[in-house]
Formats: sequence, C-alpha cells, structure tokens
Amino acid sequence: MSEPIQPTFLVSAYSDPVVVQINGKANYLNCNTFREFIEKIVSEGKSRIVLDFENCKGMDSTFLGILAGTALELRKQTPAGVLIICKLGERNHELVCNLGLQNLLTIGEDLPECPDAAAEAEFSALKNVEVSNAKNVLNAHENLVKADTENAAKFQDVIAFLKNQVEAKDKE
Repeated sequence: MSEPIQPTFLVSAYSDPVVVQINGKANYLNCNTFREFIEKIVSEGKSRIVLDFENCKGMDSTFLGILAGTALELRKQTPAGVLIICKLGERNHELVCNLGLQNLLTIGEDLPECPDAAAEAEFSALKNVEVSNAKNVLNAHENLVKADTENAAKFQDVIAFLKNQVEAKDKE
C-alpha cells in the first residue's frame, strides 16, 4: 500500500501566471499558509493565479472559501484579475460547482499555455502551518455566501457557531 500524499502547496510565485500545485487534502488544518501567500501576492498586484488540482485528494469548505475570497479580490483589480483552477477531477469539480464557485473563477481542463507557466516554473513548498483560528474559518465561510447567496442556508449553522467563538475570544 502506498503512502498517502502529505498535504503540501508548491508555488511558483515569480511566474506569470503564479502557479500553485495542491497535493493531498486542502482543508482548514493546512490552508492558513496558502491563504497568507495568496493574500500577499494579490496585494502585490499579481492578477493571474493558476491552481493545479491534479494531486489534490479533496478540499473542505474553509479552503473553498479562501478560493472564493481570492476570486472576489481579483475581480476588484483594474483590469480584473483571474483565478484559474485546473485538473480538478470529478469530486473536486462537484465541490466547486455545488457552492456556485464556477461563476467566480475559471475552470480549465488543463494548465493554460503561458510562456512562463508551469513547464518553466520553479516551485518551492509553502511550509504547512497547522494553525487555523475561528476568524479565518469564519471569513472563508462568509466568502462562500458572498460568492453565492444560496450558500447561506448551507453554512448558517457553521457561521453562527464561528461568530460565537470569535465574539467569546474577543471578550477574553
């Protein structure tokens, strides 16, 4: 039996588009560093991001909320930026579409042909920091509701629970 893939995010931050390979499961336990990386490159003006899901074994709503938030931020740029997700596989494609994210980002079958993209990109691993606090998870789920208002019913209990946790922490 083969070893399970250790969750990792490999990034090529200096290519255009920026390319991220997602390996293993992408979830609230390991996506904090990914979120910080994405926020940093978007704030630096990067407008084209490609995510390669070929080796992604699944994702949770927190990770999907980060994708939604990224797509929303990229749309605010002038000209509008784009988040492209490729090689999703059937289950991950279903997860994206069930939350209406196909309306926010571009789904590609394969990596786009770009002169500086994956083939010539130099990848480095983001250090997985298994730190996730309630504010980050809450923000990710609120992004899912911003992406598609029908998600409000799906995540109302999670959002209410997380808001209570955040409020309790703020009072400490």
